[in-house]
Amino acid sequence: EALTGRGVLWRAMAALGAYRCIECHGEAAELYRDYQRGVLRISICKSCQKPVDKYIEYDPVIILINAILCKTQAYRHILFNTKINIHGKLCIFCLLCEAYLRWLQLQDSSQNIDPDDLIRYAKEWDFYRMFGIASLEQTSFLLGIFITLWWMRPEMLKTKSDFILLLKALLLSSYGKLLLIPAVIWEHDYTPLCLAFIKVFVLISNSQAIRVTLNLNRMLPWLAIIFGLILENGVVCFFQKMGWGV
Repeated sequence: EALTGRGVLWRAMAALGAYRCIECHGEAAELYRDYQRGVLRISICKSCQKPVDKYIEYDPVIILINAILCKTQAYRHILFNTKINIHGKLCIFCLLCEAYLRWLQLQDSSQNIDPDDLIRYAKEWDFYRMFGIASLEQTSFLLGIFITLWWMRPEMLKTKSDFILLLKALLLSSYGKLLLIPAVIWEHDYTPLCLAFIKVFVLISNSQAIRVTLNLNRMLPWLAIIFGLILENGVVCFFQKMGWGV
């Protein structure tokens, strides 16, 4: 039933030659073959002789759990064999979470409890400022990744669609930032440690997204992420020198 519901979408993607084997990254013409009367058979990859995409039979919750575990097969299924267009909204929401966390920390450091309208307006402006800073830092991080990959492997990013696919993969793999809000709401003595773990988890997810999208080894994605972090921290230092709380 789940296969039938997604049939139209998968056929459209097949026409674009967008399918990939989740095991070997090889191209595939179709994910399954429909023999009518409810008889479906998952296609076998011509390169590795394994099912092209076993996840088309799985429940979305199982796929999500496998993605959280950073399994390569789950990432390939999500990035190549499904059509998810929430990366833009997810990016905005993650930035809002990060801005809220910084804004909350800024308010905690302030002892002014004056309810005056001017004070409330200033606090609202602080939130917008935190959102802008978080956006610039995220842009710097992504720019550092793209510069490194383009410099090291220019053949990997030859077309606009290559850049868009990698950008989409990086934004989707940053979903771990959504955990920032629960970490703040359930504040306890270990909150700083939780925030550090969330940061590491997001970076691991980003590395896996780069590796899966461009079919690379583990070294180059981490090199790109390190350079992205250097550029991001450069932006942070710039804001601190400007006297803006980050």
